[in-house]
Parts: sequence; structure tokens; C-alpha cells
Amino acid sequence: MAESELPALKEALVYGDLGTRRAAVTRLVEMGDPALPFLVSLLQEPVENEVRWYASVALVRIGSSSILPLLDALARNPDSQFRRYASAALGHLGEPAVVPILEAMKGADPPTRGFLSQALCRIGEPAIPAIRALLDSPDPIMKECATLTLWQMGQAGIDSLISTVEKGPDE
Repeated sequence: MAESELPALKEALVYGDLGTRRAAVTRLVEMGDPALPFLVSLLQEPVENEVRWYASVALVRIGSSSILPLLDALARNPDSQFRRYASAALGHLGEPAVVPILEAMKGADPPTRGFLSQALCRIGEPAIPAIRALLDSPDPIMKECATLTLWQMGQAGIDSLISTVEKGPDE
């Protein structure tokens, strides 16, 4: 990756028109994993939300290697706008993000757990089995997180929660 390209790509994402921004996202995706620190950093800057959206799109298109950098930044940055976009990106990364998100929930502060829960809700049904398994957790906080996340997932999560209560978690 040409580090010298990054300032121009940032300029394109912040000030460019639609075509320029899309081209910048495409170039960042082509750069792949080496672009991750730049994109996560850009998400954390005081930029317009549409710039965060484009950075999130690039992170999702790069793929599952974005999961750990996003989780690390989410744990350290309390800015709610950043967290909203980071959790949305995690949610769009889908099933590969489920286990790392659940691991990140352990020991996280309540606001962080809330954003991680939202990422799981965005993932939807593929996350339900792993979340449901936490209903039998000896950790009361994780059990509560699982219950609340399933509840927030809508009908599929609620159905899973009810069936666990009716059958018992080990059935």
C-alpha cells in the first residue's frame, strides 16, 4: 500500500462528490488489510457521519480482518457516533463476527455491551445459537446480555428465548 495515497483518499472521502467517494472506497478495499488502521482511525475522527459511513463500507468490504481492529477501537473509544458506525460495520460483517463480539462483551462496560448487542442484532438469525448458549452461562451479566439481545432481535430472538425458557437451556 502506498501510504502516500492516504491523505488524498481521506480528502476524497471527506470532501469528494459521490463518484470520488466511491472510487476512494474501492481503492481502500483494494489495499486490503493495510488500510484497516487508517479506516478505523478515520471512523474515530470528528468527521461528518457520511464519511464514517464510507469508512464503514470499506471496512465491511475488506472483510473479517476488520473485526478485531473494530472491537479494539470500540473498547477504547467512548464516542457514541463512532460506536454506532463501528457496531453497524461489525453487524454487516456477519456470522464471522459473532464469537469475537461475544468474547468482547465479557468484562466490557455497559455502554460497550449495548453497542455490541446492537451488532449482534444486525447479524440476526446466524447469531442466535451462540447468544442462546449464553443463557446457561454462570456469568449473570452475560446471561442478562444474552436475554436482552435476543429480546431486541425481534420475533426470531424472542421465539428462541421463549423456547429456551419452555424447554430449558440444555434441551
